[in-house]
Amino acid sequence: MLPLQGIRVVEFCQVLAGPFAGCLLADMGADVIKVESPEGDLMRQWPPILDGYSQYFASVNRNKRSVVLDLKQHADQAVACRLVRSADIVLENFRPGVMARFGLDYATLSGDHPALVYCSVSAFGQTGPRATEGGFDMTVQAMSGVMSVTGERDGRPVKCGIPIADFSAGLYAAFSVTAALHKARTTGQGDHVDVSMLGSMLGIANLQTSELFGTGRDPVRLGSAHPLNAPYAAFCCRDGYFALAAGTNKLWEAACETIGRSDLTHDPRFATPTLRAQHQDALRELLEVEFIKYDAGDLLSRMNARGVPCAPLYSYSQVLADPQVKHMGWVEDIMLPNDTPTKTVVSPQRVSGQRLGVRRAPPALGEHTAEVLSELKVRS
Repeated sequence: MLPLQGIRVVEFCQVLAGPFAGCLLADMGADVIKVESPEGDLMRQWPPILDGYSQYFASVNRNKRSVVLDLKQHADQAVACRLVRSADIVLENFRPGVMARFGLDYATLSGDHPALVYCSVSAFGQTGPRATEGGFDMTVQAMSGVMSVTGERDGRPVKCGIPIADFSAGLYAAFSVTAALHKARTTGQGDHVDVSMLGSMLGIANLQTSELFGTGRDPVRLGSAHPLNAPYAAFCCRDGYFALAAGTNKLWEAACETIGRSDLTHDPRFATPTLRAQHQDALRELLEVEFIKYDAGDLLSRMNARGVPCAPLYSYSQVLADPQVKHMGWVEDIMLPNDTPTKTVVSPQRVSGQRLGVRRAPPALGEHTAEVLSELKVRS
């Protein structure tokens, strides 16, 4: 039995932040019913398209059922209300005010369903001067400060290669509704959870905001380097790059011993992690003079033998082929609704040793409309 088995979630979401939250809940066993317009979630049109079905859509909509309702029509609004009354959790990521126009806002729904846990995911939150503004992952990364600390020191601003604003908001949403669900089950009183992409990005920026609060200075771009620790970055070697995180004095000493440069541990500029971070440009030059004598694989082997955290710089095809990924079973073969075989990365957690894999293939648009409406008739 999975942790959320028996919990019903109704998801009024599209694209990424909200659907990712729904995917996390579905992976944990919840019955997630994805309500889509007749046109479907916009992500269904995003490439890569495999014989008419989006691989991207599939990646965050597994283990869900799809129901088509036109929320602009009164009859379908009434069906949606009945569906919500059968649910424990609602997820929505429209702009603030849209769900109220459909009669599907928390204030309306909670009158008949006080134990409802209702989560609104938006760019900036449900209230405030920016509440009605739209936002996408890149614009939120820009505004949140992430792009001010991402990339090389003298380079152009760049975003993180992963849509972290969307995924962070989805993680916060999934965590928040499960916490609120515990309260609702205990007291009978639900909650309206307000999750914003901007707030989520600030919520994971503790290192950067602490630097600002503690020093009065804005953090800056450092490439792969760390503002408070060194050597803690990607370094050039004979055949490319490797990542090294010798973040304590003991690990620093072991790294120096590995390359025959124990003398560096006596240099006063490198006496502590903080001092090494302050002088990391000079430190990098000294280390790369030695690293260039080795291939990455040789350095990794030598550093690992001494217990120094290090890693290859993988592409995605390389990391997915790594024996640890294969051992954990994080990549699973799936069949799309159009009978096209593909692969997907499943939930990385294990619960009591159980892998959280794909129980339902990602749905075709409206695949479960008749099934779910039939359930509503039985329940009513």
